[in-house]
Amino acid sequence: MGRKKVLAVIHTVTYGKRLLDVLSLLEADFRIQVVFTAPPHAFGDDVPAFLARLGSMVLPWDQATRMTFDLALAVGPRGVQYIDAPLITLPHGANYLKRVTGGANAGVAGLRRQDLLPGGRLPAAVGVPHHAELHELARSCPEALPVARVIGDPVYDRILASLPLRAAYRRALGLSEAQKLVVAVSTWGAQSSFGRFDALLPRLIGELPAALYRTALLVHPNVWAGHGAYQVKSWLARCDQLGMGIVPPEADWRSILIAADWIIGDHGSVTLYGTLTGAPMLLASSPEREINPSSPAATLAAHAPTLSPTHPLMEQLDYVAQEYRHEEYAPIRSRITSEPGRFNRNMRKLMYQLLGMGQPAHEPVTIPLPEPLAPATWATGRGEASA
Repeated sequence: MGRKKVLAVIHTVTYGKRLLDVLSLLEADFRIQVVFTAPPHAFGDDVPAFLARLGSMVLPWDQATRMTFDLALAVGPRGVQYIDAPLITLPHGANYLKRVTGGANAGVAGLRRQDLLPGGRLPAAVGVPHHAELHELARSCPEALPVARVIGDPVYDRILASLPLRAAYRRALGLSEAQKLVVAVSTWGAQSSFGRFDALLPRLIGELPAALYRTALLVHPNVWAGHGAYQVKSWLARCDQLGMGIVPPEADWRSILIAADWIIGDHGSVTLYGTLTGAPMLLASSPEREINPSSPAATLAAHAPTLSPTHPLMEQLDYVAQEYRHEEYAPIRSRITSEPGRFNRNMRKLMYQLLGMGQPAHEPVTIPLPEPLAPATWATGRGEASA
């Protein structure tokens, strides 16, 4: 039986996790064989282990570039011009939040010409989450407009489908009804909140009573890949010993975000997705120079309260909880996607069109997220790290 061959191009763990939601739309179709490959990338050292955990069929990059496929999927542009297949490119995070200033590569990351036309080659389709991105495309790379498809955002849809399971996620994390969860979030880069963790972490440790508060740290996989897991664990060792939940880069952060009572974040995608949960938010970092001014991250930076270095942390958490109004964040949430709840339908239709195949005769349902694993140290309490 001849099967259509679909290639998933996994540059980094972040990209791989993003594509898993897309690849789930091809499940149970015996007409399709999915294979993976990992191009060289500065943050790609953890990809082989990530793919090994999946149990996936992995082709060496030099072999993949010599083969022909019926479809290829990528959320990063590096090297994909060497793939012989109709290519769909997608953003790897929420919307297009960051910009590069100065130099030949200036522009909105993900919407620059080199991002959209890797190697000067136009892909078969450019998937974008919101109609507003078409205006940016018309300005930055009008050649891509004919192949642009507004398909929505898979993470947005998964989080919304999972919100009713918040209580179950909290139980899975080992939280009692009396305990509050503070989730500290960081993207990567010099201006991320991780660069300020040396000031924030002592406050999370010293100012929040262990009996009433738990803290989880969600650090971008690129931080782990860039510095090495040993170094990140070394920097956070004392936090781990004192009972903080250090979420590993391979874990699914979305259910933990849903379980949060407060989010302390920055200008990255995870913080923006946090606006879907209803958790009050503080921004530890929001560098104007790095934020795409037309993105929802810019609106969030102008609206969300900023963490103060001089006021007690508990007072700030109480204040933002009292002042928080979920409806005030509606314009920010609506800017993440203009196709809420329709990513699976739109994306599956696009993939099967390019494959030249009829879709399976069932609705592509958005499945709620599985329960998270509890950080081991939470079960033993502060100062009693488990073996």
